[in-house]
Amino acid sequence: MMVCATALAPGTVRRNPENPMPRRLDHLVICVHDLQQAALDWQKLGFTLTPTGVHPFGTSNRLAQFSDNFLELLAVTDDALVPAAAPGRFSFAAHHRDFLGRSEGMSMLALHSTDAHADAARFAARRIGAYAPFDFGRDAVLPAGGTARVEFSLAFATDPAMPGIAFFTCEQRHPPELFWKPDYQRHAHGATRVIEVVMSAPEPARHREFLEHLMEDTAELVPGRLTVGKSSDRVTVLGPAELSRRLPGLANEASPRFCATRLAVADLDATRRILKANGINFEMLGSVLLVPPAGSHGLALEFVAQETF
Repeated sequence: MMVCATALAPGTVRRNPENPMPRRLDHLVICVHDLQQAALDWQKLGFTLTPTGVHPFGTSNRLAQFSDNFLELLAVTDDALVPAAAPGRFSFAAHHRDFLGRSEGMSMLALHSTDAHADAARFAARRIGAYAPFDFGRDAVLPAGGTARVEFSLAFATDPAMPGIAFFTCEQRHPPELFWKPDYQRHAHGATRVIEVVMSAPEPARHREFLEHLMEDTAELVPGRLTVGKSSDRVTVLGPAELSRRLPGLANEASPRFCATRLAVADLDATRRILKANGINFEMLGSVLLVPPAGSHGLALEFVAQETF
């Protein structure tokens, strides 16, 4: 059943009765030119990565898994297979090819889904994504060798006020044990989960309605900052002044973009020791360990102790 978009008073929770819970962060897509080099750099940062996965539409990836979400390093590896975008159809691969024409970094945010086809209908009704759902599969390499077939469905959402970046929900249509592997979830720096995505935008308030519809939750808005989602699954949008306060040295841009992610770690002192031993450039900002975007292919990394969020 499709739910028609209606005008709601500020502060009203924008949840759908068919999907009453706020959405969880599923994964972040970090788009890179050279997947092999990016993997080496991220392993030096302390991430354990899955073997290379190959998509049937011209992209390949390697993942840093946690218990229930993950980071995805992704590159366009066969341009001949990239499908063109068409009315009503979002081309995942073409989006990333275009993104790489500008820069490396986080290009898309994925949210957890149990029914991406229903999400696509809701997005269309709310006018945040008039795209057909996208179903595909690929082979995943298992820790002991061999492969397993994994299948996904995606529902895309975009906002004209956020050009160049995009959002989607991701439904996994295979037994969980085929994808989630403890061997891939143990990281040298001790990270246990992605807990926040940080965006920059000249006017955070301008993106409130879109993000509330997307996240199925009510945003908190204060001057220069918008947040939506609970502390363990949050999207934060910062204006120029708030961005420079939280992430010194990151220049704001005219268009909204993804600029950082926050990761919970079991022991922040141990994380600091591992990164220092690996020669990683970082700084401590109070209780936050910050790796600048130059060291992680365009996305700043904030590490915080688990008990602080």
